Amino acid sequence: MKKEPKSGCSINLGLEVFGDKWTLLIIRDILFGNKNHFREILKSDEKISTKTLTTRLNDLEQKGILIKENDSSHKQKYIYNLTEKGIDLLPVIVSIADWSLKYESVDEISSKHTKQLIDGGKSLIEKLTIDLKEKHLKKN
Repeated sequence: MKKEPKSGCSINLGLEVFGDKWTLLIIRDILFGNKNHFREILKSDEKISTKTLTTRLNDLEQKGILIKENDSSHKQKYIYNLTEKGIDLLPVIVSIADWSLKYESVDEISSKHTKQLIDGGKSLIEKLTIDLKEKHLKKN
C-alpha cells in the first residue's frame, strides 16, 4: 500500500524517500563500496541492524531505487543493484559529503575521496554515472 506524502513540497517528497538515518548510507555503500549483498552492507562501519537493513532495502526496492535479484552463485543470496533513479542520487551524496567536509570533522580517507570527487567536478560525476549505469543497469 502506497503511503500518501505529508505534502507536495519537493524537499518533503525527497526526504520521504531518502531522509532517514540509513537510506543514503546504504546507497553510498552500493555506489562507492562495491557492496551488492546483504551481508556486505551489514558490515558497514555505522553498524546498521539486520532488521533495519531489511526494512530499508525493501523500502528502496518498493520505491524503485534498487532492484533485488537472485544471485546465481548462491541460491539463498540476493544481489542489490541500483536503478537509474538510485544512480541519480550520486550528486546528492557528493553534495552532502562536500558540506560535511566544510563543516564537520571528516576522517582522512573520506576527506581524500570527497576532495577527489569535488575536484573532478561535473565531468567526474558524469563519468561515474556512466560507469554505475554500466554496472547496475541490465541491458536487455
